[in-house]
Amino acid sequence: MSHRIAHFQLHSAALLVGVSALFGESLNVSASMIVLGRAAFALLALSVICLCLNLRPWHGVSGATVAKLLATGVALGGHWILFFLAVQTGGVAVATLGFASFPAFTALIERLVFGQRMGRTDSLILLLVSVGLMLVTPSFDLSDGATEGLLWGVLSGASYAAIAVANKHFSSKVDGLSSCWWQCLAISVVLLPWCLPELPTIASHDWWQLAALGVLCTALAYSLFIASLRHVRTHTAAVVIAMEPIYAIAGAWLLFGSVPTIGMLLGGMLILAAVAWAGLKAST
Repeated sequence: MSHRIAHFQLHSAALLVGVSALFGESLNVSASMIVLGRAAFALLALSVICLCLNLRPWHGVSGATVAKLLATGVALGGHWILFFLAVQTGGVAVATLGFASFPAFTALIERLVFGQRMGRTDSLILLLVSVGLMLVTPSFDLSDGATEGLLWGVLSGASYAAIAVANKHFSSKVDGLSSCWWQCLAISVVLLPWCLPELPTIASHDWWQLAALGVLCTALAYSLFIASLRHVRTHTAAVVIAMEPIYAIAGAWLLFGSVPTIGMLLGGMLILAAVAWAGLKAST
């Protein structure tokens, strides 16, 4: 595979993940149902992909590892719910930019939980994210739906940071696709009883969107990302994935006419710069 194809795969993965926020804007179902649909359809697609690759996620995995993967899956499901709540209450721009604050939370969690000293770079990343979030904030009134959405987005970023730190310090030897398979299984099993009463009320066009969200924006996106990492350096991947909010905001602008404010643009630039910087720092 050429580097050009690998970069195309990487950008495609970032685009597909960014598009997931657009589904959150257009779907007429609850955030929990969005996450269940995403996980269930992704689980089906990942099962097909694993079978085609002669990969069996359930083979050779210890009970302790399975428990760890299932717990991580439940945490990931919680993160997704927070993110789609952010999209539904505040819109795509504030949700994705709020989520993009996760590098700052990563540094804080490692400092508070593991006692790691925050260096000058970590402090500057935290400062950039903080200033960026202040600029992005539509108002400081909690009754403002956009502000509420931003708070949900920030919480989703904090939860994602906690998951990333846990994966870093308690990582298993299971490959990426298998890990994603187990996580989607956990999300599906936990949310199905909760969302069961909502299932008969879902319109057919929403089912199609849920299928696209799970198959394209989750299973395919993750597969492309894993494949690209074999030929693209880690810090390059980190910078490209940082473009996810740009794809999401541009898509919302084109499809829904959601024009970002000057404050959102300036704050978003600071936050995305911090995300890219944190990705470069993590890969050095």
